[in-house]
Amino acid sequence: MTMESKAFRALDPAIPISPQISRFLRESIIRNELQPGNRISEAEIARECSVSRQPVREAFIKLSEQGLLSVLPQRGTVITKISYTAVLDARFLREAIESDIVKILASRPDAALVRDLRDQIAAQETVGHSDRMEFILLDERFHRTLADAAGKGGAWKQIEGLKSQMDRVRFLSLSQFPVGNLVTQHALLVDQIEAGDMPAAESAIRLHLREILKDLPHVLAANPDFFDLPAGKIPEPVNVPISGGE
Repeated sequence: MTMESKAFRALDPAIPISPQISRFLRESIIRNELQPGNRISEAEIARECSVSRQPVREAFIKLSEQGLLSVLPQRGTVITKISYTAVLDARFLREAIESDIVKILASRPDAALVRDLRDQIAAQETVGHSDRMEFILLDERFHRTLADAAGKGGAWKQIEGLKSQMDRVRFLSLSQFPVGNLVTQHALLVDQIEAGDMPAAESAIRLHLREILKDLPHVLAANPDFFDLPAGKIPEPVNVPISGGE
C-alpha cells in the first residue's frame, strides 16, 4: 500500500525517527486509513522517509507488540484485525488501574489539577464531533493527566500499547456515539475528585470506562470484517459490581 509521503516529510530529523513513524502508523491504523489486511512495506516507508530500514523496523516491532501489525511468511507485513478479546482485556485492565487512580486523587484533591482538567474538558467540548481523532487525543490526554497526577504515569504507559485495539473500536464508534456524554462524564468525575468523594469518583470512572461495552456489539455488527473473533461464542465481559448498581 502506498503511504502518504506528505506525512512522512513532516518527520523531525532532530528527534528519534522510529517513535515518529510508529506514532504516524498507529494513528493511521486507529483512523482506519490503514485497514485490516492492508500490506505495508518496510522498504517503501524507509524510502519515503529517506532513512535506513532500521528505524522503520523498530517501529514495526513496536506496532507488532501492540497487535496492530503481523508479519506473515511469504505475504509481508499486514494490518491486523481488531482482536475482540484484546479489546475486552484492555478495557478491564484500564478500569482496574484507573479506579484506583481516581481514588488516590479524590483522597487528596488538588485545586491546580482540577483547573487543568476543566480546561481540558472545555477543549473537548470545542472539538466535539468535528474531529474524531483530535477528540480521542484530548481524551487520552485527560486520562494520562489523571495517571500522572496520581504518580502512576508508569502504569499508564504499561496499558498504552494494550489499549490500541480498544482505540480502534472507539474511533469506529465515535460517529454514532454522543461525544457530549463522554464530556459530561469527565466533568462529573472531576467534580467528585474535587469534592474528595472517593466512592463516587470510583463509580464515575467505572461507568465511564464501560461505555464502550454498549457500543461494541453495534460496532462489530457494522464492521464484521474488521474483527478477529474467538472461536465459538463471543465472550461476555465480566465486571465487578459498581456501587449503586450498574
